[in-house]
Amino acid sequence: MARRDALRDLQARLAERMQNARDEAPGSGWLAVECAGHGFVLPLQQAGEIFPTTPWVPVPHTQAWFLGVANLRGVLHGVVDLAAFLGLARAGHARGEQSRLVALGPSLQANVALLVDRLAGLRSAAQMAKLEEADPRAPAFAAGQRVDGDGRRWQALDLAALTADEHFLKILGHGEG
Repeated sequence: MARRDALRDLQARLAERMQNARDEAPGSGWLAVECAGHGFVLPLQQAGEIFPTTPWVPVPHTQAWFLGVANLRGVLHGVVDLAAFLGLARAGHARGEQSRLVALGPSLQANVALLVDRLAGLRSAAQMAKLEEADPRAPAFAAGQRVDGDGRRWQALDLAALTADEHFLKILGHGEG
């Protein structure tokens, strides 16, 4: 019980810090997450609310990375396994207690939540040096790499570009991603 309360407190503090970061300097903050051992940063102005993993209802005849739909605060959201979508793990790979659903921000007008393995905190623009421009062969939503003060590389994802990506929009399939 104490562990659950501590986790809720952490989530509340993170949500408060996310809102403060959005208010201070729009466009300059990142939400860091991990998927299948890889680090990703999501622009704060594009990320929405963070939820604990919630049961979702599978949708037949969809890609394996589209896990189904979940009711998040009374609104249905499509649940996308980010690691599986990116080809880093097979859909349904083992997850721990730290897995979370990161809803896309309301400005993107997409009721989608990304399943990530773990939250890794907030990063300011000052903490994340841009390494290189995005690889021209990479999808448009891969917004280059950043490196933090510890030398860890993080792949930036442009969530607005992700919602326009042809592969992301094709959730219908035969259960294969």
